[in-house]
This record gives sequence, structure tokens and C-alpha cells, in this order.
Amino acid sequence: MKPLLDLFPEADKPVEIIPARKLAAKAAALYVAPADHFQTRPVDELRLGFDGISGDFHAGPTRRSGGREPWYPRGTEMRNERQLSIVAVDELAIVAKRMDLAEIKPEWIGANLVIEGVPNLSKLPSGTLLFFKGGVTVKVDAQNGPCRIAGRSIAENAGMADVEAGALLFPKVAKRLRGVVAWVEKPGTIMAGEEISVRVPEQWIYQA
Repeated sequence: MKPLLDLFPEADKPVEIIPARKLAAKAAALYVAPADHFQTRPVDELRLGFDGISGDFHAGPTRRSGGREPWYPRGTEMRNERQLSIVAVDELAIVAKRMDLAEIKPEWIGANLVIEGVPNLSKLPSGTLLFFKGGVTVKVDAQNGPCRIAGRSIAENAGMADVEAGALLFPKVAKRLRGVVAWVEKPGTIMAGEEISVRVPEQWIYQA
């Protein structure tokens, strides 16, 4: 019988492993969306269940597929991994500058949580865990891809002269800067200003 490495030569290829790490962060601001609109409004606390934020536009155990899931017919019921939208002020400032705006407020793009203390927040890998001091745990699913709907909201709220141009510009300049989406792993209540322990998992580049 051949040695195991001869049968699976790819198993012996060196792969760079980036170790897991912990970061300290803070829930700088909290927002919730009315049940009939994706734009959010500031609140002092978020009450989270396994379905997401109670009463929020994106709450629920499932959701309908859209343009981000071209492998399904639009409107297919699927698992809701987009229960929370998380952003960082420094990244929004970069996008605002690229759009020639004074600011982009988190609520304009439907953010639920603004986190301080995490460099390159939008690049957090899938599986990153956010442990809130009060007991809630949230798991990052993926980057939140910028879309024209959010772009149009920015253009309208910022008073841009050409709303459609602003709607089209946002997806171009906000790529990898629009934050991440996450889902509730352990329910509870998050308070504004609460401390967060961010646990970034071990990482590597998969190559077949």
C-alpha cells in the first residue's frame, strides 16, 4: 500500500495559517428599523432573540433570496443570516469622502450596530464571534455587499442633486467598506456603550 502522502500529495502542500486572535471593542451606537422600512433609528438597547432584533425589518428565522443569491430564483425562502447589519464609523467616513459627502449616517444604510475598536471591520472573516459583556453572542456571516437601494437612501438623505447617480456610485466606492452581516447565536439585550470581546477565528486561503 502506498504511503498516505503519496495517495494525497496535496495534503503535504504548505498552507499559511493565520492564528486566531482576540480584540477588544465597544458597541458605540445601536439602531433598529421599523417593520416596514430598512432605514434605522437610534435606540439605547437592542433586544435580540434567535430571530434577530425584536420588531426589526430584518428579523425572522428565514428571509427571501434576492440579487445576492443568483443561484436561487428570486424570492426563494432561505435561512436568515442577515439579522444584523454592523458598520464602523471610520469606514463610512472613507465612503463619504469618495462620494464627496460630509458624512454617511449609519441609519441611512440600515445599520443596527456601530462598533468601535476593530480595524478593517468589513474584512472580519466569516465565523468571527462577538461576545457582548451582557451575555449576548453574535456570529459574523459575511461582508455586506453595497447595493443601489442603500445608495439611493444615502443620496436622498444627503440631498445629492442627482439621486440616481448617487445610488449607482455607492456600490462602486463602498466595496469592502460597508460592514458585515451577522446572526444571533445567543440571545439577550445589548446596551449602547457595551464592551465586546471579538474573537477572530484561525484563517487560511483555501486552494483546491
